[in-house]
Formats: sequence, C-alpha cells, structure tokens
Amino acid sequence: MKLNDKILLAAVLVLGIVMWNSFSQDGVGDLRGGFEEVASYRNENNTGPIQRVYIVSVEDTLWSEMRQYGDYMLHSKLGNTKVYFFHKDAEIPTTAVRGDVNFSTAFNENCLAKYEKNASGLVRFDRYPLR
Repeated sequence: MKLNDKILLAAVLVLGIVMWNSFSQDGVGDLRGGFEEVASYRNENNTGPIQRVYIVSVEDTLWSEMRQYGDYMLHSKLGNTKVYFFHKDAEIPTTAVRGDVNFSTAFNENCLAKYEKNASGLVRFDRYPLR
C-alpha cells in the first residue's frame, strides 16, 4: 500500500468511529417509564430569553428517569426549560402556555414532578411541586 492509501484508510476509519459514536448515544427513547410528550410551548422570541415548556405523560414514577428526560430536552443558554410530568392515567393538560403558570391550575394535583433548567444552567427537580 502506498502512503496516500494508508492515510485515506486511516481517515475513513476515524470518520467511521466518530459517526458510530455520534449515532449510538442514549436518548429519550432509551429511558424506561413510557414517556410521551403531550404538549409543548416555545416562544417565538429569538432575540430574548427563550421559554420552553413540555408536558409529558409517564407510566411510572421513576424519579431518576424523569430527571434524565429533562436533561435530554433542548435548552438555550439564556432561556428557561420546564418539563411537567403527569401519570398517563390522570387528567393531563393538552396545552402549555408561557409565563409562571404554564397550564390550568385544575391540573395541579395531578402533577408528579417538575424539572426546570434556568438561564444559568442550574437544574431544579421537584416531586409533587404543585400540591
């Protein structure tokens, strides 16, 4: 083999390893708990703080899995991401809105957990936050 062929083979091998690592990482689909996104909200303001709100149904109260789910959700450096978890058999809000209160207060009793990542990147995870 010529030197150019060896360099090309090494480059293709490295590229293949990088692509395999990129596509084989864990994601939301790998979590246990039967997560299903019911509703979401993202404000259209791209110049100011971006607010993201997700309402998610779960099959079981696996707290560590819920926190991991929140970690997988999109977050902007100067924004705020909130994820509310509800049991799949309970009444769940079907719309999410901006602000401090992100859905009707009639659903507060059914909220199992709330994950929030603020603009500084600090994470807060509360069990039964609205009771």
